[in-house]
Amino acid sequence: MTETASTAPETSQRGEAALVRSLGSFQLGASIINIIVGAGIFMLPALLAARMGKVAPLAFVAGAVAIIPIALCFAAVGSRASATGGPYTYVTACFGPFAGFLTGALMWICNVASSAGVAAALSSQVAQAFPQFSHASPRALLIAAVYSALFALNAFGVKLGARMIVVLAALKLTPLFLLASLGLFFIDWQHVSFDWTAVPSWPALGSSLVLVVFAYAGMETALVPSGEVRDPAKHVPRATMSAIVIVVLLYIGIQAVCEGVLGADLPGSDAPIADAAHALWNPGRTLLLVTACVSMLGFLMGNLFSSSRLLFALGRDGFLPRPFGLVDLRHRVPMLGLFAHAGVAIVLAVAGSFETLALISGGAICLVFAAVAVAAWRAQQIDLRGQGEPLVLAGGPLVPALAVLTMAAILATLSENEWLAIALSLTALVMVYAVLAAMRGRGARKSAI
Repeated sequence: MTETASTAPETSQRGEAALVRSLGSFQLGASIINIIVGAGIFMLPALLAARMGKVAPLAFVAGAVAIIPIALCFAAVGSRASATGGPYTYVTACFGPFAGFLTGALMWICNVASSAGVAAALSSQVAQAFPQFSHASPRALLIAAVYSALFALNAFGVKLGARMIVVLAALKLTPLFLLASLGLFFIDWQHVSFDWTAVPSWPALGSSLVLVVFAYAGMETALVPSGEVRDPAKHVPRATMSAIVIVVLLYIGIQAVCEGVLGADLPGSDAPIADAAHALWNPGRTLLLVTACVSMLGFLMGNLFSSSRLLFALGRDGFLPRPFGLVDLRHRVPMLGLFAHAGVAIVLAVAGSFETLALISGGAICLVFAAVAVAAWRAQQIDLRGQGEPLVLAGGPLVPALAVLTMAAILATLSENEWLAIALSLTALVMVYAVLAAMRGRGARKSAI
């Protein structure tokens, strides 16, 4: 029995070395863009126009001012801490396992809630063309089928998953860039303004910024598989900053085109981008509705790809059961992480709605951003280094401080109920950490005996 067991071929391997560093700047940048440009942008133009009128494009400008310091912090600390885990790894390396666990757990809650919300939105989009999917059972089967297909694509290896992310990013970004660029020639500039003095009120701008930061979020998820990036000190900063610049320009262009083409009809539109495309070209509505579905699929693909690596990192470090830290030797992917994330997302998507699930993740992601900003400052202060020459933030603590203050200002707009939900979540996470720490301590004492 012992001889058979010892000679049996292993099907999984534990630890960071089991992963393959096969992602370069292009694949990583595509993954970041793919996750950021998810479902939010297809509804945001109407929501922003309702709050800010014709100066709504300024919300994306202000959002860029808020998100660029965050992106710089991600790029800087990501060039120093190259192991799989993203924000979890960054915060752990700088402040220890407790802070890292809270960051990682909060981030996974954000990821699985946003994934489920987008899946729920995708089922609603499909139901517009095929009404039978508006019923509970067909809707649940559709959601399960989508996640099963995404699981299969991710399970056959990081290279296939990365290629599929690039394909989906190209399919959804091409129509959006065409709309944002060619549409500029058809704008009625009487409906568009970049005059800051015309902002209706600071509360209107503040609530708009909450939506915009939600639309810009995604880099934190895309950077989780850093353990599979070639030369992270070089590729993480380049991919992060390039992706953010592209997304900012795309969002400002889309908002301006929607404002300038639809005018007063924009705030009441249920499909603002599709309606703007229809106004420019009759078949454009169908094309952009299909693009919305492709975009949501791309988001779900990237979310599953990256979030499974976050669960792998938590399992690798003993915060989840040991099997989560195992990698399938044949395809070199964390199979249990893929299965667990997809399974939980299916349940939430079937039971919830896009709006409810988006609210769950909204405030918590700002806390994750603030934690990464502080970690970027700490990593530079202690000169934390991985492979290669890291990115150094000019001004020392200036950029991280600006990032933290920006997130604090956005968090200040949350309601008491939202703050209560975050506080309860944090309390529950601390209790989970205490139980896991006690179990590890008990195991260590038994081993010593």
